[in-house]
Amino acid sequence: MATWLERKDAGDRHEVRVTCELEALRWTVHPCGQGAYPSAVQQALGRSRSALRYFPDLLAARGPDVIAVDCKARLGSTNTGRFAISRACLRAGLMFLGTNEPVPLYYVFGDHTVLTPAEVMHYCSVSLRHPGGAYYLVSTRYAHPFSEVFGERPISLTA
Repeated sequence: MATWLERKDAGDRHEVRVTCELEALRWTVHPCGQGAYPSAVQQALGRSRSALRYFPDLLAARGPDVIAVDCKARLGSTNTGRFAISRACLRAGLMFLGTNEPVPLYYVFGDHTVLTPAEVMHYCSVSLRHPGGAYYLVSTRYAHPFSEVFGERPISLTA
């Protein structure tokens, strides 16, 4: 089992990669959620059961569109062909959607594929799910390519 610091480091690196990819697609990206808070606030939220603990990592805008992104990194040793989303995270994501409509929320995984909270809820009903477990497990085959959700990279006219 990876330590909290190892998981945080992997998550931070993934957030940077997702930010860079979105910016390359001309999204303006700003960090939010726990990673943007001072250490004392992060630690206090880490011990709480508040939905703020699972607030999306990034907000992005392009033209009139605003989106929220929750970056979901996983460590290399956990390649199972499934994504694991904690029940608490999914519950918070659904609450975020309900209170911040029409801003969509996207989970971006380490392989740069994407699912929404509604898709996780739907697909976990046809995927392996332990009824009392802490995580929903969703097959990776249901995820969308990053470019399908956020757009294609613009073609550079300079060589």
